[in-house]
Amino acid sequence: MPAKEVHYSDYLQLDKILHSQTLESDLHNAHAHDEMLFIIIHQAYELWFKQVLYEIESIAEIMGKPSINDNSPDLQTVVHRMNRVATILKVAVHQIDIMETMTPMDFLDFRNFLRPASGFQSWQFKLAEARLGLRYTERFGQEYYISQLRQEQISLIKTHEEKPSLLDLVNAWLERMPFFDHDNNWKKYHTIAPARPGIHPFWSDYAFLYQNSLMDNERYNYKAFEQVFFGKGEDEARRLSPKACRAALFIKLYRGYPVLQLPFQLLSLLLEIDEQLSTWRYRHMSMVHRMIGMRTGTGGSTGKDYLKGALDKHYIFKEIASLTSFLIERQNLPGLSWELEEKLGYSAM
Repeated sequence: MPAKEVHYSDYLQLDKILHSQTLESDLHNAHAHDEMLFIIIHQAYELWFKQVLYEIESIAEIMGKPSINDNSPDLQTVVHRMNRVATILKVAVHQIDIMETMTPMDFLDFRNFLRPASGFQSWQFKLAEARLGLRYTERFGQEYYISQLRQEQISLIKTHEEKPSLLDLVNAWLERMPFFDHDNNWKKYHTIAPARPGIHPFWSDYAFLYQNSLMDNERYNYKAFEQVFFGKGEDEARRLSPKACRAALFIKLYRGYPVLQLPFQLLSLLLEIDEQLSTWRYRHMSMVHRMIGMRTGTGGSTGKDYLKGALDKHYIFKEIASLTSFLIERQNLPGLSWELEEKLGYSAM
């Protein structure tokens, strides 16, 4: 039993929350009605960002384990919480609809009172991007990245950037996939293409089928195929290893097997998170253009131009998204061995 009765207002600390909206326009004796909406919207964003970070850290803790049973509660928990992150980001996008009930003239009533405060100072959003896997070297406008943050916020972000990100942990998880590590899984596999030195027979077959599936004007795709899955012409910028890419493609190809359902949902949710972040950036950019045109942001950024650059560059899970370039038709997929089919059922691998 609790030591005392819990009251709704006390539990939610509503006295603090509901008295945390101080209008700068009122402090300048120039009351602007829509400033209240502006404050509450951004406070709501920061609360959602806190929840997103809370979920990401819990997911990273699970994904950082030495092994995860893909038929286990651990992976179910990861998928559940990643779905929550994606859903929160959808809400973040829809909050822009509320913000856009404010007109440009409404915003001008108090905009100048905000300088040099800016959404660019949202350290929680930057931290969430970093924990998902966006590296400093991949950011647009690196000179602005931490220029307006307080020192304690900069230190916090840099500390977290040194930890394995969710993308790093996903790469390690994919590399541990046991599909091709045990010859016992492939005793009754019937090859259809000549063997290639150092390449598993399944992938020799798949490479042969993929190459034959390409139209004449798509032949350049095969060079990319070799690079992505076999490391030919290694790209230092890549985040997923060839082994991880092979595992991810295998999951996408054979997702109908029960054991691969949760891994497939995990990969799909990473793409959903990227899509929602991209949608949020696009809506934010469009709203800024609608509100202030080509003027600079209150924090001194280039406004719409900066947001456009971030929109074009800040894709975190793009290597997973690009795997769709290497799919072939379901009816042409290589048949799996009897041993592996049995293990991809409901029995544990």
